[in-house]
Amino acid sequence: MTNALLAKTINHSVVHKFANMLMKHSYGILNHCDYKIHTSKLEGVNNKIKVIKRKAYGFHDERYFSLKIIQAFAN
Repeated sequence: MTNALLAKTINHSVVHKFANMLMKHSYGILNHCDYKIHTSKLEGVNNKIKVIKRKAYGFHDERYFSLKIIQAFAN
């Protein structure tokens, strides 16, 4: 993040604020460059489970609910 350090030499408060933000989040930014993992698949799984839960409203059997989740992801 040498550019952020270079930006700190500029005498402008907005540039300083932006450089500080880059320095604070540098670990996550660089990790995203190394490992391109997105949360879209996880959000899809959570959404599918919520739909199953909505359809199973009124059934109080946890085992049945677990089997429906396993069945949904068996493909």
